[in-house]
Amino acid sequence: MKILFAEKTDVEQILPIFRELEEYYFGEKASAIADIREYFQDRVFSRISGVQVLLAKTELDQVVGFATISVLYPAPKLAGQIYLKDLFVSVSSRGLGVGRMLMKFIAKYALNNGCNRLDWTAETSNPVAGEFYAAIGAEQIMEKQYFRFEGSALRNFAVTT
Repeated sequence: MKILFAEKTDVEQILPIFRELEEYYFGEKASAIADIREYFQDRVFSRISGVQVLLAKTELDQVVGFATISVLYPAPKLAGQIYLKDLFVSVSSRGLGVGRMLMKFIAKYALNNGCNRLDWTAETSNPVAGEFYAAIGAEQIMEKQYFRFEGSALRNFAVTT
């Protein structure tokens, strides 16, 4: 297993695992491959994105997991922090250490780049994710509040004076 940073030229290899993520979360409402391709080419790998995509690949070069991260500044102690947006492992590769390998790679990347924190959220509707993060020793932060504007609430807030 190898972990590496994806580039825009890797979009075709990303499509199957991202489609699997879409099906996992959205079922039959999952995005089509063509839409995912366009999304990665035009948004994820755009100049303004600020996201890095990590791929977990088998010896046969098959993508079996991925993570998306961003380095954020400012952070405590004049450092940076890594924000993990997504971590996903193919159903066919769960329980084989792929998620742990991705998390360890990200942790080492954080330390090597002057970041003293690695933060992320997990859906409460996905208790397996919470169990995984607890099993690898992550601390659940209770004093933080998570806020969101979405859809019409975002539009309404943006245009009100």
